[in-house]
Amino acid sequence: MADSNQPIIIKKYANRRLYNTGSSTYVTLEDLAVMVKAGEEFVVQDAKSGEDITRSVLAQIIFDQEGKDGQNLLPIAFLRQLIRFYGDSMGVMIPSYLEHSMNTLANEQEKLREQMTKAFGGLGNMGMGPMGVGPMSMPGMEEQVRRNMEMFQKAMGMFMPFGHASAGGGKEETASSTKPATSEEELKDLKNQLGELQKKLDKLG
Repeated sequence: MADSNQPIIIKKYANRRLYNTGSSTYVTLEDLAVMVKAGEEFVVQDAKSGEDITRSVLAQIIFDQEGKDGQNLLPIAFLRQLIRFYGDSMGVMIPSYLEHSMNTLANEQEKLREQMTKAFGGLGNMGMGPMGVGPMSMPGMEEQVRRNMEMFQKAMGMFMPFGHASAGGGKEETASSTKPATSEEELKDLKNQLGELQKKLDKLG
């Protein structure tokens, strides 16, 4: 009997077929999406080399889910912003920030849903405007994003000390702070896109 504490191994073959070693059955990307939503942990390995290809398979699941039944969780502007961070010195910070934000959303969504129900007389998501915009835009969620950004920017400060120097730094500070200012603008845009993403997730949850 397989250890339930261990992730299920999914084998991907050259013909792109996926094999669930836990259930001894072939599965599809849709099946894997259902497993993710059910909280089942799995690792996808290349059947020939044994290489862990979980990341690319999960990315493919997201690609397939985008636009399905009108579900667009990743705005174009958000995707463009992420692309800009590839190869950028700030890119190393993005994975942990996104993971933290999504974990926070997952942990808080039930509480936020309860607050929304109490505040709007049990209307729930029915009172929400298109794509989560409207009277139920969840100020609490926006506040959580703001706190996440503050934590993120503090962490950034440890890696960019010159970008956060005091105003008495003179002309040298002005030159050295130009790029961090641009990064902060990009992070502000990213924050806005994350806010939209979280609203959509709450609507679909």
